[in-house]
Amino acid sequence: MKNFLGFVSFVLVVGGLSGLLSDHLWDLHIFGFVRFLVPADHQTVGYFVMIGVGVLLAVGTELLDRRGAKD
Repeated sequence: MKNFLGFVSFVLVVGGLSGLLSDHLWDLHIFGFVRFLVPADHQTVGYFVMIGVGVLLAVGTELLDRRGAKD
């Protein structure tokens, strides 16, 4: 489960960053499917939310991993 959550957080962070870059610099989507997760009128905010959720998911996974190793 930890590997799956790590992969999901990676996809969210990288997809959000590539979405921000493609909106403001050039039209390159690394994970093109993540653009369907954000509303068309709120792309910048949506990509920031994706990055934040990805970071929170990564931190939560790490905390659960440390908690499991402590037991």
